[in-house]
Amino acid sequence: MAEPLSPEMEALCASAIQYGASDLLLHEGRPPQVRLEGRLTPLDSPPLTAEFFDALWKSCRAGDKQDFDTSLTSSGSRFRVNLLNQLGQRAAVLRRIRNDIPDLETLGAPADLIRDWCGRKSGLVLVCGPTGSGKSTTLAAAIEWMNSTLSRHVVTIEDPIEYLFTGRSCLFTQREVGIDTPSFAEGLRRSLRQNPDVIFVGEIRDALTATTAIQASETGHLVLATLHSSSCTDAVERVQLFFPMDERDAVRKTLSGQLLGVLCQRLLPGAQAGVALAAEYFTNVGAVRKYIAEGKLTELSDLIGRSDPKTGRDSLTALAQLVREGKITEEVAASVAENPQELQRILRGISSSSQSTRR
Repeated sequence: MAEPLSPEMEALCASAIQYGASDLLLHEGRPPQVRLEGRLTPLDSPPLTAEFFDALWKSCRAGDKQDFDTSLTSSGSRFRVNLLNQLGQRAAVLRRIRNDIPDLETLGAPADLIRDWCGRKSGLVLVCGPTGSGKSTTLAAAIEWMNSTLSRHVVTIEDPIEYLFTGRSCLFTQREVGIDTPSFAEGLRRSLRQNPDVIFVGEIRDALTATTAIQASETGHLVLATLHSSSCTDAVERVQLFFPMDERDAVRKTLSGQLLGVLCQRLLPGAQAGVALAAEYFTNVGAVRKYIAEGKLTELSDLIGRSDPKTGRDSLTALAQLVREGKITEEVAASVAENPQELQRILRGISSSSQSTRR
Protein backbone atom coordinates (compact mmCIF):
# COMPACT_ATOMS: atom_id res chain seq x y z
CA MET A 1 0.00 0.00 0.00
CA ALA A 2 1.31 3.44 -0.96
CA GLU A 3 2.40 5.95 1.65
CA PRO A 4 0.84 9.45 1.90
CA LEU A 5 1.65 11.83 -0.92
CA SER A 6 3.65 14.99 -0.41
CA PRO A 7 1.66 18.26 -0.26
CA GLU A 8 3.23 19.28 -3.61
CA MET A 9 2.06 16.06 -5.26
CA GLU A 10 -1.42 16.44 -3.79
CA ALA A 11 -1.58 19.98 -5.18
CA LEU A 12 -0.58 18.82 -8.67
CA CYS A 13 -3.22 16.08 -8.67
CA ALA A 14 -5.82 18.59 -7.50
CA SER A 15 -4.84 20.93 -10.36
CA ALA A 16 -5.17 18.11 -12.89
CA ILE A 17 -8.64 17.31 -11.57
CA GLN A 18 -9.66 20.97 -11.52
CA TYR A 19 -8.62 21.47 -15.16
CA GLY A 20 -10.29 18.23 -16.27
CA ALA A 21 -6.99 16.84 -17.53
CA SER A 22 -6.69 13.28 -18.77
CA ASP A 23 -2.99 13.02 -17.86
CA LEU A 24 -0.41 14.65 -15.61
CA LEU A 25 3.18 14.56 -16.94
CA LEU A 26 6.10 15.16 -14.57
CA HIS A 27 9.77 15.51 -15.57
CA GLU A 28 12.67 16.29 -13.28
CA GLY A 29 13.95 19.82 -13.87
CA ARG A 30 10.87 20.91 -15.84
CA PRO A 31 7.49 22.40 -14.86
CA PRO A 32 4.64 19.87 -14.70
CA GLN A 33 2.28 19.60 -17.65
CA VAL A 34 -1.27 18.33 -18.13
CA ARG A 35 -3.00 16.98 -21.21
CA LEU A 36 -6.21 18.89 -21.94
CA GLU A 37 -8.36 17.76 -24.85
CA GLY A 38 -5.32 16.16 -26.43
CA ARG A 39 -2.99 19.14 -26.03
CA LEU A 40 -0.11 19.47 -23.55
CA THR A 41 -0.37 22.53 -21.31
CA PRO A 42 2.26 23.58 -18.72
CA LEU A 43 1.01 24.31 -15.20
CA ASP A 44 2.01 27.52 -13.46
CA SER A 45 4.46 25.71 -11.20
CA PRO A 46 8.26 25.76 -10.78
CA PRO A 47 10.45 23.00 -12.25
CA LEU A 48 10.24 19.75 -10.33
CA THR A 49 13.20 18.91 -8.12
CA ALA A 50 15.05 15.72 -7.31
CA GLU A 51 13.56 15.95 -3.78
CA PHE A 52 10.05 15.94 -5.27
CA PHE A 53 10.79 12.67 -7.09
CA ASP A 54 12.45 11.20 -3.98
CA ALA A 55 9.14 11.75 -2.17
CA LEU A 56 7.08 10.40 -5.09
CA TRP A 57 9.18 7.22 -5.37
CA LYS A 58 8.81 6.75 -1.61
CA SER A 59 5.03 7.32 -1.67
CA CYS A 60 4.70 4.73 -4.44
CA ARG A 61 7.10 2.33 -2.67
CA ALA A 62 9.11 2.04 -5.87
CA GLY A 63 12.45 1.56 -4.06
CA ASP A 64 15.32 1.94 -6.52
CA LYS A 65 13.32 0.76 -9.55
CA GLN A 66 13.78 2.73 -12.74
CA ASP A 67 10.44 1.61 -14.21
CA PHE A 68 7.45 0.98 -11.99
CA ASP A 69 3.67 0.81 -12.48
CA THR A 70 1.26 1.49 -9.64
CA SER A 71 -1.78 3.57 -8.74
CA LEU A 72 -2.59 6.25 -6.19
CA THR A 73 -5.59 8.14 -4.87
CA SER A 74 -5.65 11.91 -4.44
CA SER A 75 -8.50 14.41 -3.94
CA GLY A 76 -11.00 11.59 -4.25
CA SER A 77 -9.74 10.48 -7.68
CA ARG A 78 -7.67 7.46 -8.64
CA PHE A 79 -4.63 7.74 -10.91
CA ARG A 80 -2.74 5.07 -12.82
CA VAL A 81 0.98 5.84 -12.35
CA ASN A 82 3.99 4.99 -14.49
CA LEU A 83 7.35 5.91 -12.92
CA LEU A 84 10.32 5.99 -15.30
CA ASN A 85 13.80 7.27 -15.98
CA GLN A 86 14.75 9.29 -19.06
CA LEU A 87 18.16 10.73 -19.91
CA GLY A 88 19.34 9.83 -16.42
CA GLN A 89 16.54 11.76 -14.70
CA ARG A 90 13.26 10.68 -13.22
CA ALA A 91 9.81 11.25 -14.64
CA ALA A 92 6.22 10.11 -14.07
CA VAL A 93 3.01 9.96 -16.06
CA LEU A 94 -0.30 9.83 -14.22
CA ARG A 95 -3.52 8.88 -16.03
CA ARG A 96 -6.72 9.84 -14.25
CA ILE A 97 -9.14 6.93 -13.91
CA ARG A 98 -12.55 8.47 -14.30
CA ASN A 99 -15.98 7.51 -13.03
CA ASP A 100 -17.80 10.48 -14.60
CA ILE A 101 -18.68 8.54 -17.73
CA PRO A 102 -20.14 10.70 -20.53
CA ASP A 103 -23.48 10.00 -22.17
CA LEU A 104 -23.38 8.48 -25.65
CA GLU A 105 -25.44 11.35 -27.04
CA THR A 106 -22.80 13.92 -26.10
CA LEU A 107 -19.83 12.27 -27.82
CA GLY A 108 -20.70 12.74 -31.47
CA ALA A 109 -20.62 9.00 -32.21
CA PRO A 110 -23.63 7.26 -33.84
CA ALA A 111 -25.47 6.66 -30.56
CA ASP A 112 -28.50 4.78 -31.96
CA LEU A 113 -26.30 2.41 -33.92
CA ILE A 114 -24.00 1.73 -30.95
CA ARG A 115 -27.02 1.02 -28.74
CA ASP A 116 -28.29 -1.41 -31.36
CA TRP A 117 -24.96 -3.25 -31.44
CA CYS A 118 -24.67 -3.31 -27.65
CA GLY A 119 -28.22 -4.57 -27.25
CA ARG A 120 -27.31 -7.83 -29.00
CA LYS A 121 -26.66 -11.01 -27.07
CA SER A 122 -23.54 -11.97 -29.01
CA GLY A 123 -21.19 -10.73 -31.71
CA LEU A 124 -18.09 -8.58 -32.08
CA VAL A 125 -17.97 -4.77 -32.07
CA LEU A 126 -14.73 -2.98 -33.01
CA VAL A 127 -14.06 0.65 -32.11
CA CYS A 128 -10.98 1.88 -33.91
CA GLY A 129 -8.79 4.92 -34.40
CA PRO A 130 -5.36 6.30 -33.52
CA THR A 131 -4.05 6.67 -29.97
CA GLY A 132 -5.93 9.39 -28.09
CA SER A 133 -9.01 9.27 -30.31
CA GLY A 134 -11.42 8.49 -27.48
CA LYS A 135 -12.02 4.81 -28.27
CA SER A 136 -12.18 3.75 -24.63
CA THR A 137 -14.45 6.67 -23.78
CA THR A 138 -16.94 5.68 -26.49
CA LEU A 139 -17.02 2.09 -25.27
CA ALA A 140 -17.28 3.23 -21.64
CA ALA A 141 -20.33 5.30 -22.60
CA ALA A 142 -21.79 2.29 -24.39
CA ILE A 143 -21.20 0.06 -21.36
CA GLU A 144 -22.73 2.67 -19.05
CA TRP A 145 -25.82 2.66 -21.30
CA MET A 146 -26.01 -1.11 -20.72
CA ASN A 147 -25.64 -0.45 -16.99
CA SER A 148 -28.77 1.67 -17.03
CA THR A 149 -30.92 -0.54 -19.27
CA LEU A 150 -29.74 -4.18 -19.29
CA SER A 151 -28.92 -6.84 -16.71
CA ARG A 152 -25.55 -8.27 -17.67
CA HIS A 153 -22.23 -9.39 -16.22
CA VAL A 154 -19.56 -7.23 -17.88
CA VAL A 155 -15.93 -8.33 -17.68
CA THR A 156 -13.35 -5.74 -18.75
CA ILE A 157 -9.69 -6.40 -19.54
CA GLU A 158 -7.80 -3.10 -19.79
CA ASP A 159 -4.31 -1.59 -19.81
CA PRO A 160 -4.79 0.59 -17.88
CA ILE A 161 -8.30 0.78 -16.45
CA GLU A 162 -9.55 4.19 -17.58
CA TYR A 163 -13.08 4.31 -16.13
CA LEU A 164 -14.47 2.79 -12.96
CA PHE A 165 -18.02 1.47 -13.27
CA THR A 166 -20.53 1.40 -10.42
CA GLY A 167 -22.95 -1.44 -10.92
CA ARG A 168 -26.63 -0.61 -11.30
CA SER A 169 -28.35 -3.00 -13.69
CA CYS A 170 -25.04 -4.69 -14.50
CA LEU A 171 -22.39 -6.52 -12.48
CA PHE A 172 -18.82 -5.46 -13.31
CA THR A 173 -15.55 -7.37 -13.07
CA GLN A 174 -12.69 -5.02 -14.05
CA ARG A 175 -9.24 -6.50 -14.57
CA GLU A 176 -6.03 -4.61 -15.34
CA VAL A 177 -3.24 -6.13 -17.42
CA GLY A 178 -0.08 -6.48 -15.36
CA ILE A 179 -1.93 -6.33 -12.04
CA ASP A 180 -4.92 -8.67 -12.29
CA THR A 181 -3.96 -10.67 -15.39
CA PRO A 182 -0.67 -11.06 -17.30
CA SER A 183 -1.93 -10.14 -20.79
CA PHE A 184 -5.00 -9.28 -22.86
CA ALA A 185 -5.00 -12.74 -24.41
CA GLU A 186 -4.76 -14.53 -21.05
CA GLY A 187 -7.33 -12.27 -19.42
CA LEU A 188 -9.72 -12.83 -22.31
CA ARG A 189 -9.21 -16.60 -22.22
CA ARG A 190 -9.81 -16.71 -18.47
CA SER A 191 -12.86 -14.47 -18.75
CA LEU A 192 -14.74 -17.22 -20.58
CA ARG A 193 -14.80 -19.15 -17.27
CA GLN A 194 -16.14 -16.15 -15.34
CA ASN A 195 -19.74 -16.37 -16.58
CA PRO A 196 -19.69 -13.12 -18.60
CA ASP A 197 -22.42 -11.77 -20.84
CA VAL A 198 -20.25 -8.95 -22.19
CA ILE A 199 -16.45 -8.83 -22.52
CA PHE A 200 -14.62 -5.55 -23.11
CA VAL A 201 -11.09 -6.05 -24.45
CA GLY A 202 -9.04 -2.87 -24.11
CA GLU A 203 -7.05 -3.61 -27.27
CA ILE A 204 -6.58 -6.40 -29.81
CA ARG A 205 -2.83 -6.58 -30.34
CA ASP A 206 -2.10 -10.06 -31.65
CA ALA A 207 -3.49 -13.19 -33.27
CA LEU A 208 -4.17 -14.96 -29.97
CA THR A 209 -6.29 -12.09 -28.63
CA ALA A 210 -8.09 -11.76 -31.98
CA THR A 211 -8.79 -15.51 -32.13
CA THR A 212 -10.11 -15.64 -28.58
CA ALA A 213 -12.28 -12.54 -29.11
CA ILE A 214 -13.86 -14.04 -32.23
CA GLN A 215 -14.35 -17.41 -30.52
CA ALA A 216 -15.99 -15.70 -27.53
CA SER A 217 -18.45 -13.98 -29.86
CA GLU A 218 -19.19 -17.35 -31.50
CA THR A 219 -20.01 -18.95 -28.15
CA GLY A 220 -22.76 -16.50 -27.19
CA HIS A 221 -20.89 -13.49 -25.77
CA LEU A 222 -20.98 -9.85 -26.82
CA VAL A 223 -17.35 -8.77 -27.27
CA LEU A 224 -16.39 -5.08 -27.43
CA ALA A 225 -12.82 -4.31 -28.43
CA THR A 226 -10.58 -1.48 -29.59
CA LEU A 227 -8.08 -1.68 -32.42
CA HIS A 228 -5.55 0.79 -33.82
CA SER A 229 -6.51 1.53 -37.42
CA SER A 230 -7.02 4.52 -39.70
CA SER A 231 -10.33 3.44 -41.26
CA CYS A 232 -13.07 0.83 -41.00
CA THR A 233 -11.69 -1.19 -43.90
CA ASP A 234 -8.20 -0.94 -42.43
CA ALA A 235 -9.61 -2.46 -39.22
CA VAL A 236 -10.96 -5.46 -41.12
CA GLU A 237 -7.62 -5.86 -42.90
CA ARG A 238 -5.62 -5.55 -39.67
CA VAL A 239 -7.55 -8.38 -38.02
CA GLN A 240 -6.77 -10.77 -40.86
CA LEU A 241 -3.12 -9.65 -41.02
CA PHE A 242 -2.61 -10.94 -37.48
CA PHE A 243 -2.81 -14.44 -38.99
CA PRO A 244 -0.60 -16.47 -41.38
CA MET A 245 -1.54 -16.30 -45.05
CA ASP A 246 -3.00 -19.81 -45.13
CA GLU A 247 -5.45 -18.98 -42.30
CA ARG A 248 -6.80 -15.67 -43.59
CA ASP A 249 -9.62 -17.02 -45.74
CA ALA A 250 -11.07 -18.87 -42.74
CA VAL A 251 -10.60 -15.82 -40.50
CA ARG A 252 -12.44 -13.56 -42.96
CA LYS A 253 -15.36 -15.98 -43.22
CA THR A 254 -15.64 -16.29 -39.45
CA LEU A 255 -15.29 -12.53 -38.99
CA SER A 256 -18.01 -11.88 -41.57
CA GLY A 257 -20.37 -14.01 -39.54
CA GLN A 258 -19.58 -12.62 -36.09
CA LEU A 259 -18.85 -8.93 -36.69
CA LEU A 260 -21.75 -6.64 -35.74
CA GLY A 261 -20.14 -3.39 -36.78
CA VAL A 262 -17.04 -1.22 -36.88
CA LEU A 263 -16.67 2.38 -35.74
CA CYS A 264 -13.50 4.31 -36.61
CA GLN A 265 -13.19 7.67 -34.91
CA ARG A 266 -10.85 10.63 -34.76
CA LEU A 267 -10.80 13.65 -32.43
CA LEU A 268 -10.23 16.97 -34.21
CA PRO A 269 -9.69 20.52 -32.93
CA GLY A 270 -13.04 22.26 -32.59
CA ALA A 271 -13.82 25.40 -34.58
CA GLN A 272 -14.27 27.43 -31.40
CA ALA A 273 -12.82 25.31 -28.59
CA GLY A 274 -12.58 21.72 -27.44
CA VAL A 275 -12.64 18.79 -29.83
CA ALA A 276 -15.08 17.26 -32.30
CA LEU A 277 -15.47 13.55 -33.08
CA ALA A 278 -15.41 12.46 -36.73
CA ALA A 279 -16.97 8.99 -37.01
CA GLU A 280 -16.75 6.54 -39.89
CA TYR A 281 -18.78 3.37 -39.38
CA PHE A 282 -20.62 0.44 -40.92
CA THR A 283 -23.03 -2.26 -39.81
CA ASN A 284 -22.31 -5.78 -41.02
CA VAL A 285 -25.43 -6.42 -43.12
CA GLY A 286 -26.17 -7.44 -46.69
CA ALA A 287 -23.34 -7.02 -49.18
CA VAL A 288 -20.99 -5.86 -46.40
CA ARG A 289 -20.89 -9.41 -45.06
CA LYS A 290 -20.06 -10.78 -48.52
CA TYR A 291 -17.24 -8.30 -49.11
CA ILE A 292 -15.67 -9.06 -45.72
CA ALA A 293 -15.80 -12.82 -46.35
CA GLU A 294 -14.21 -12.41 -49.77
CA GLY A 295 -11.64 -9.83 -48.67
CA LYS A 296 -12.92 -7.23 -51.18
CA LEU A 297 -12.00 -4.17 -49.16
CA THR A 298 -12.10 -1.69 -52.05
CA GLU A 299 -15.70 -2.70 -52.75
CA LEU A 300 -16.44 -2.52 -49.03
CA SER A 301 -15.06 1.03 -48.86
CA ASP A 302 -17.17 2.10 -51.85
CA LEU A 303 -20.27 0.55 -50.29
CA ILE A 304 -19.72 2.40 -46.99
CA GLY A 305 -19.60 5.66 -48.94
CA ARG A 306 -22.99 4.90 -50.54
CA SER A 307 -24.69 3.59 -47.38
CA ASP A 308 -27.72 4.99 -45.63
CA PRO A 309 -26.40 7.13 -42.72
CA LYS A 310 -28.31 4.88 -40.32
CA THR A 311 -26.07 1.92 -41.20
CA GLY A 312 -22.86 3.36 -42.62
CA ARG A 313 -20.88 6.53 -43.28
CA ASP A 314 -17.43 7.16 -44.71
CA SER A 315 -14.84 9.55 -43.30
CA LEU A 316 -15.26 12.22 -46.00
CA THR A 317 -18.99 12.45 -45.36
CA ALA A 318 -18.31 12.67 -41.61
CA LEU A 319 -15.80 15.49 -42.10
CA ALA A 320 -18.12 17.39 -44.43
CA GLN A 321 -20.97 17.14 -41.94
CA LEU A 322 -18.80 18.54 -39.13
CA VAL A 323 -17.77 21.47 -41.35
CA ARG A 324 -21.39 22.22 -42.30
CA GLU A 325 -22.41 22.13 -38.64
CA GLY A 326 -19.63 24.59 -37.76
CA LYS A 327 -17.93 22.12 -35.43
CA ILE A 328 -14.60 22.10 -37.28
CA THR A 329 -13.06 24.39 -39.86
CA GLU A 330 -12.67 23.47 -43.51
CA GLU A 331 -8.91 23.72 -43.08
CA VAL A 332 -8.89 21.13 -40.29
CA ALA A 333 -11.08 18.80 -42.34
CA ALA A 334 -8.81 19.13 -45.39
CA SER A 335 -5.70 18.46 -43.30
CA VAL A 336 -6.92 14.98 -42.28
CA ALA A 337 -8.96 13.99 -45.36
CA GLU A 338 -7.50 11.17 -47.46
CA ASN A 339 -8.84 12.94 -50.57
CA PRO A 340 -9.09 16.71 -49.99
CA GLN A 341 -10.36 17.30 -53.54
CA GLU A 342 -13.26 14.92 -53.04
CA LEU A 343 -14.00 16.61 -49.71
CA GLN A 344 -14.25 19.94 -51.54
CA ARG A 345 -16.70 18.42 -54.03
CA ILE A 346 -18.86 17.03 -51.20
CA LEU A 347 -18.90 20.40 -49.43
CA ARG A 348 -20.07 22.02 -52.64
CA GLY A 349 -22.75 19.40 -53.21
CA ILE A 350 -21.01 17.69 -56.13
CA SER A 351 -20.79 13.90 -55.84
CA SER A 352 -18.26 11.69 -57.60
CA SER A 353 -21.12 9.88 -59.35
CA SER A 354 -22.46 13.11 -60.88
CA GLN A 355 -18.94 13.98 -62.08
CA SER A 356 -18.69 10.59 -63.78
CA THR A 357 -22.12 11.00 -65.38
CA ARG A 358 -21.18 14.35 -66.95
CA ARG A 359 -18.08 12.79 -68.42
